[in-house]
Amino acid sequence: MRRATLAGAALLAGTVTGLAAGPAQAQEYRYWSFWEGKGSSWTYATEGPGTLRPADGTVAGFRFTVSADSAAAGKPRSAPGFDAICRDTPAKDGRKRIGVVVDFGTAADAPGGERPPASRTKCAQVSEDASAGEALAAVARPLRYDASALLCAVAGYPKAGCAERVNDSKGAPSAASPGAATDGGDDGGPSAGLFGGIAALLVLGAAAGWQLRRRRG
Repeated sequence: MRRATLAGAALLAGTVTGLAAGPAQAQEYRYWSFWEGKGSSWTYATEGPGTLRPADGTVAGFRFTVSADSAAAGKPRSAPGFDAICRDTPAKDGRKRIGVVVDFGTAADAPGGERPPASRTKCAQVSEDASAGEALAAVARPLRYDASALLCAVAGYPKAGCAERVNDSKGAPSAASPGAATDGGDDGGPSAGLFGGIAALLVLGAAAGWQLRRRRG
């Protein structure tokens, strides 16, 4: 079945999270996943970076990954250590510090013809009400979004494409257009878990875009 837009599909995600998982060989997608640092480990974020407003002293992680759902998504490979990331950034009144970890993934996850840059950790010093998306923008520009406000590229990587299908349910390469996805039915579309993550990222773009327009206005 043809998908109208990622946004439309993501809106359905909330109604299907209680359903059984898809086929044994679920369709995999290449996309940016979003994580929260919890102590010394990572937890898949349940809220998009555009709406999540981390407290001072926390860490946000972004990993370019290939997976069929959030449970199988690759975590950032650097530890979420705020003290190590922000030790050279002194605290400042009216601002907060967010550790940002950007993991560009492995060569196996990279789109054809591209090589992932080295992972980076940066300390973003942003306004007290800033979102995780704004913290990312402060340290890893340029960011790229698709027409549905889905995060497609961080620091210009990858150069093209957005949440592309990697292979079909039989493992054969797919020629899906950038940003395309299926509806999670018998055609091997993404599971509800992946749609949940993508839905959160869609909220990110919409919220971040609105805030930027409001501040510029």
